[in-house]
Amino acid sequence: MSAPARVLVVDDSPTMRGLITAVLSSDPEVNVIGQAGDALEAREAIKRLNPDVVTLDIEMPNMNGLDFLEKIMTLRPMPVIMVSTMTHRGAEATLAALEIGAFDCVGKPAPGEARPFGDLAEKVKAAARTQRQFSQPVAAATPPPSVADFRVGRKIVAIGSSTGGVEALITVLQKFPVNCPPTVITQHMPPTFTRSFAERLNRLCAPVVQEATDGARLEIGKIYLAPGGERHLQVTGASAPCCRLVDRPPVNGHRPSVDVLFDSVAELAGRNAVGVILTGMGRDGAAGLLKMRHAGARTLGQNEKTCVVYGMPRVAHELGAVEQQLPLSAIGEEILKMTAARKEGTE
Repeated sequence: MSAPARVLVVDDSPTMRGLITAVLSSDPEVNVIGQAGDALEAREAIKRLNPDVVTLDIEMPNMNGLDFLEKIMTLRPMPVIMVSTMTHRGAEATLAALEIGAFDCVGKPAPGEARPFGDLAEKVKAAARTQRQFSQPVAAATPPPSVADFRVGRKIVAIGSSTGGVEALITVLQKFPVNCPPTVITQHMPPTFTRSFAERLNRLCAPVVQEATDGARLEIGKIYLAPGGERHLQVTGASAPCCRLVDRPPVNGHRPSVDVLFDSVAELAGRNAVGVILTGMGRDGAAGLLKMRHAGARTLGQNEKTCVVYGMPRVAHELGAVEQQLPLSAIGEEILKMTAARKEGTE
């Protein structure tokens, strides 16, 4: 058995520090080695204790979490999991933190929540195991192809991602032209975060990016992000494909689930689809991607070297669901090659 993950908990609230410590200490593979109430205390604790992972509050006195995270990533890169309020402001700050290089995020629990902090312990253990270099920010994007250079075919693109997905999706989608193929995405995120993420992607990318709504018709030049929380995203409608948000129990521990999305795309589009599985913990999406490949779809997986967590893509690869494994930087361009119209007609 490997040594427990050593964690420093940073939050200005003693109550919140105690709750996070209690949640983490219930897992025998996690060891909370210290607590800090602000960035100054945290800086000294990091020097003294050398933790494997830091949980970091977004809003703190003396120096906010974003500023402190930037200093960590510059001076002493290490896995950091952000702890944020479930508000629009908290979501915006957390997304900025993930772009700076935070490993993942969790939302602060609501009063009376049955399972506060959800899978925080699992995220901490995954963060402690990762060999990723945390000092590398999102790479500058190359300009997407122009409308004149890209003729879209009839394929639907479906993408699944989890831990590390904020950076990964930005990298992939910034390669898309304004007339990209209709694209549906399930990214594991807390409720309220996905709307802010869709707005951020819409500012950064050439196509229109929006949070998926029930009944929204899939159109060229639009990207639909599954809302986090209580429903799964599917695609339905053979003659006029559209988004459906369905009430179902969690699948693989997630709602929305990548498997649910991929299953629906396999059934609806078959060979007229491209499935992509990016960085993430666990196995969600692997079985669905295999179903897509069996239905004739083209399938891609992010390679181990460029994943924050080589979990979901690894399982998909081992199942035989992945046609090609590629570095993250090459995936956007490969999707466009697979979805472009042929000269003699559309695919």
